Parts: sequence; C-alpha cells; structure tokens
Amino acid sequence: MALLASLATVTVAEARNMAACKTDGPMLELGVTLDASRKAAVERKQLRIVAIGSSSTQGYGAAPGNSYPAQVRKRLGETLKGVEVVVFNRGIGGQDTDAMADRIERDVIAEKPDLVIFQAGTNAALRRIPVERFTRRLDIGIERARAGGADVVLMDLQYAPAVISLPDEEIYVGAMREAALKHGVGLFQRFNITKSWYDKDNMTWSDFMTTDGLHLNDFGQKCIGKLLAKAIERIVLSRATGSVQPKR
Repeated sequence: MALLASLATVTVAEARNMAACKTDGPMLELGVTLDASRKAAVERKQLRIVAIGSSSTQGYGAAPGNSYPAQVRKRLGETLKGVEVVVFNRGIGGQDTDAMADRIERDVIAEKPDLVIFQAGTNAALRRIPVERFTRRLDIGIERARAGGADVVLMDLQYAPAVISLPDEEIYVGAMREAALKHGVGLFQRFNITKSWYDKDNMTWSDFMTTDGLHLNDFGQKCIGKLLAKAIERIVLSRATGSVQPKR
C-alpha cells in the first residue's frame, strides 16, 4: 500500500508538472510552411524526421524516452491521424556546429528525412567560438541539410544559468535567427521559451533544469518536445487538404 501511495504521488506530481508546459502562441511560430513535411504526411502517409544536435538532442539529463526527439515522435504519433511518424535521434553530446555540419550527409541525408531539426549554438557559446565561424559552419550545415529537399528548423540555445552567465550568449541566439531568415528555414525559439518559464511563469531552475545548470531535466525535455511537436502539427494540419486530420 505504501508503494502504491508513493507511485500515485509521483504520478500526480508529474501530471502537475506537465500541466505547466505551455508558452505564448507567437513563440511557437516557426516562420515556414513545412511544405515537404506536409506533402509527405498527405501523400506518403509517413513523416520522417531527423534531429541532429549535441547533448540536448541526445537527451542528456532526462530519462530514456523523455528526450525531445522521442517526445516529438510520441506527440505527432498521437495527433496526426493515419501518418507513420519516424524520428531519428542523431544527437552526440559535446559536439558543436563544426562537427555536426561534417556528419550531416552520413547521419541526416542518409535517412531521407522530410524534416530536419538542427539544434545548435550552446556549445559554440560556451567554448567562445567566434560567432563568425559559428555562423559560417551553421550556413554550411543548413545548406547540406536542405540538399535532399527536406524542411529545416533550427533550434537555438536553452536559457540556463551556465548560458546566461556568458557575456554574449544572445549574439549566438541572434546569429541563429538571422541564419533562419537568410536561408528561409524555420526557427524554434527554445531560448525565449525557456526564458519565459523562468521570467513569466515563475518556475525555479530546478523545475526544468538539472543540477549542472545547463541541461534540461525530464520536464524540460518533455515540454520542449511537446511544444515543438505542437508547432509542427499545426502547420501540417492547417495546410493539409483533408487527407491528414488530428486524432480525436
């Protein structure tokens, strides 16, 4: 009985935490129409997504199955009726944009994705990589990711103690925003979203961060995955011809 009570308490706490997973609508605007993703969902009934990035994508700090790519697959699998959602997690902890750009053909294009989520920027900022070099390699990575005809959505830095202690973290956030506009790709505003949790929703760091002050915990990863999936699905569904509908 004590064990059951303990499990019930954990379940209620988890439900309460996920109920706090929300953000303002404008921050979920990706800024693109995701034509390749919509076409794949409508015509092929399959949506192939590759998430490339560093430890944030790999899922460091969260339990297995709670990484944001896993949560994107779970959410889209529940909301896109009749569509097989396949998500490949190609996150490698510790990598910066240089290393990611070099493996895009092998780890991304080879999977024939309809959508590429490109998470970057944090390690470049932490390692003081000159923003010009970061931008140059980001440009190369975007061009390579688009070579197969996939939609591309950039995911920028997380708002975290280790990041905001830097003197110029917002320069890297701005560089990613400018790269998205330059290449006509999407941008998922992870920095502004997680900042709003702390500033507007009055969450504590421990509500969404691990004790290292850098990585998102289970709630943070799950919420980012849920919100990213929501941003994707509402574009795909709003532009569908009727062949793809939300599950009830």
